[in-house]
Amino acid sequence: MTPLVELRDVTRSFPGPPEVQALKAANLSIDAGEYVSIVGPSGSGKSTMLNLLGLLDRPTVGEYRLAGTATSELTEDQRAAVRAQAIGFVFQSFHLMSRRTVFDNVMMPMTYSGVPRAERARRADDALERVGLGHRRTFYPGTLSGGEKQRVAIARAVVSDPQLLLADEPTGSLDQRTSGEVMELFEDLNADGLTLVIITHDQAVAERAGRSVRISDGRLSEVS
Repeated sequence: MTPLVELRDVTRSFPGPPEVQALKAANLSIDAGEYVSIVGPSGSGKSTMLNLLGLLDRPTVGEYRLAGTATSELTEDQRAAVRAQAIGFVFQSFHLMSRRTVFDNVMMPMTYSGVPRAERARRADDALERVGLGHRRTFYPGTLSGGEKQRVAIARAVVSDPQLLLADEPTGSLDQRTSGEVMELFEDLNADGLTLVIITHDQAVAERAGRSVRISDGRLSEVS
C-alpha cells in the first residue's frame, strides 16, 4: 500500500553564512489512518518539518510524496489546491477571526472552494457537532475558553474532510485538564480514520500517539 506521507532523504537548508541545515537526510513513512507524533525541543527542526509536510515549503534536497504524488513536480497553484483539499492545520494560537462567529470561522476554508453555500453550512454544522460545539455556533471567539477555541480550530481544520491533519503544539496554550480533552478529541478523529501528525515538545502529548518519532538537530529517529 502506498504511504500517505513519504519523505525520502529530505534535507532543508537555509543560506548563511553559515548555512543551516534545519532538516538532515530525513526519511519518514506514514500510512493512511496512522497517528504519529514528532517530538523534539525548540530549535530541533519541528517547524521546518511542519512546513514541509504542509506544503508550505519545499525540500532543498530529496523528495516528499503525498498519497503517491511527487510534490516537487507540482506548481505553486497546485500545491495550494492540495493544501486546501487534503491537509488540515491546527496551531497553538488558534488563528481564529475575532470579528466572525464560530460558524463563520469554520465555514472559512470552504469559501473559495466552489462548494455551494448550503453545503458549506451543513458541513460547518456537522464539524461543530463533531467537536461538541454545536451550541456555540453564533458565539464570537473572544467569548470562548481556550479549549473551546482550539475545538473551533479543529472543526475548521476537518470541515473540508482532509486526508492529513497536522497539529503544531496544539495543547501549548491550554491547561492540563483542557489539554487532555483536546487530545481525546484528536484520538476520536483518528479512530474515525483521519491520519494525524502532532508536532510537539511535550513528551506526555507525544506518548499518546500510536507511534512517536524524535527530531533532534534536524535528524529523525524512530521512538516507538
